[in-house]
Amino acid sequence: MELTATTTIRKPAAEVYAFWLRLENLPMFMAHLEEVRSTGDRTSHWKASAPFGSAIEWDAEVIEEVPDELVAWRSSADADVPNTGRVRLVPAPDGVSTEVHVLLSYDIPGGDLGKAVAEYFGEEPHQQLDDDLRRLKQVMEIGEVMRSEGAPWGKRARKEFPQRPAQPLPPDELAQEART
Repeated sequence: MELTATTTIRKPAAEVYAFWLRLENLPMFMAHLEEVRSTGDRTSHWKASAPFGSAIEWDAEVIEEVPDELVAWRSSADADVPNTGRVRLVPAPDGVSTEVHVLLSYDIPGGDLGKAVAEYFGEEPHQQLDDDLRRLKQVMEIGEVMRSEGAPWGKRARKEFPQRPAQPLPPDELAQEART
C-alpha cells in the first residue's frame, strides 16, 4: 500500500525538519505510534498499535537525508510490517510556511484480505495519515493537539476519531463575553 498526504505548516522548514528528526516527537501526532526511540545515529526502534489490540515493532534506518528538505527511511528486513517513508519539505509560496509532503509504503499483513479486515474495523490508512498531518500542524503551530469534548484524553480516546468539530458559543453567550 502506498499513501501520500500533504499539509502546510506556518513554520520555517528548518524548524519542521528538526522537530521531525526528534523521533520521540512522532507519537505526539501519529495516533498509532506508541513509541519511537533512537538506537544509533541513523537507526531507530518503532512500536505501533495494530488491529485487535495487538502491537507491531520494527527497526528502521535513515537512508537519505538533506537538511531542512528531506528525510527518507526504511524498515529492517525482519520488520513485522515492512515499510519505507519519505518526508519532503518545500517552502510555501507565502515565504513563511513549509509544505510537508509525506509518502509511506508498507506491506499490509494478509494482503487484500488484511486490508479489507482493517477497513471493516475502521482502520482507513489514507484518512489516518491525513489526520496525523493535521495533528502535526497543530503541534507545530500551537504547541498541542486541540481536542474537542469528544476526545479529551488523547490516545485513550482513539476510538472516538474522527472528533466532532468544536462548536461556537451561542450568540447570547458571545454578547455576554463581549460585555465583560
